[in-house]
Amino acid sequence: MKIAVAFDHAGYPLKRTVLEAVREAGHEPIDLGTNSADPVDYPDFAEKVGRAIQNREAERGILCCGSGIGACIAANKMKGIYASICHDTYSAAQGVMHDDMNVLCLGGRVIGPELAKALIPAFLNAEYQGKKAGGERLAKRVEKIHKIEDEAGR
Repeated sequence: MKIAVAFDHAGYPLKRTVLEAVREAGHEPIDLGTNSADPVDYPDFAEKVGRAIQNREAERGILCCGSGIGACIAANKMKGIYASICHDTYSAAQGVMHDDMNVLCLGGRVIGPELAKALIPAFLNAEYQGKKAGGERLAKRVEKIHKIEDEAGR
């Protein structure tokens, strides 16, 4: 899979670790910046990741800001982007498997490199179960999310 990856200045210290973890998990990172610790605005990078997914240039994304919260909020404003902060491997996998999460948000000031190395393969190796036999109840819930999104006019 191609994975859109972006960082603000507070997430930048995790950049090398995240890019390597994506490659080690057998996927291709698309580096959307930032390229230094100089201050930048996380919504700009959340939008880059979201657009890459919307335009089918990437299948999933990873965003890193200071806490993960701002990038997550910004990403979730975009149609078809389902982002969540995850600081444990269970949530990183379960978010994909049950909720069709397509963007992992990490807090560069919250987690360290070792946890990032564990979270990324958990997220990338998980598959949405709603399209598989027995996944009807999961699909029903995700469709309800899509309906809310459509009604909100995003």
